[in-house]
Amino acid sequence: MAWVVAVVLFGEALGIAALNWILGVAVDRQDMSLAGLDPHVMSVSSKIGGIVFGLYFALCGLVALLVALRDRPAAGLGRVLLISAAVVHGLLGAFTWGLVGPPAFLFMMLVLGLIVLLLMTYDRAAEPADTVPQEGAGGGSPVTSPPASTTP
Repeated sequence: MAWVVAVVLFGEALGIAALNWILGVAVDRQDMSLAGLDPHVMSVSSKIGGIVFGLYFALCGLVALLVALRDRPAAGLGRVLLISAAVVHGLLGAFTWGLVGPPAFLFMMLVLGLIVLLLMTYDRAAEPADTVPQEGAGGGSPVTSPPASTTP
């Protein structure tokens, strides 16, 4: 499961970086401007944004890869990165419905679901292997506490 999330996030990192790079090149070649902004600044900022966003998704993919290799849940900063990636995919999904269409929305929701499933699948209680489970209310003798002392 974590392998799939890692592959998807690495692919998405490459895709988002390539898309922003292509958009930056298109703005630069066509000399387009938006509300008087310098086209070169728009081009460079698109490329930088794509690289930063691609590195963010690649880092999230690395966390998922480490979860897969270690077979342990992500902890600390890794868990925060995966949670933030889930939030980002939820927000991107909301925007893509109106701007790109339902297929992009479904892709974002699929990745969101995979990340949440990764977080929940590996979120098991850390219990020592040598502990003996206590019997429930249905069987065995009830656990009693020692009698309370009545001396003043």
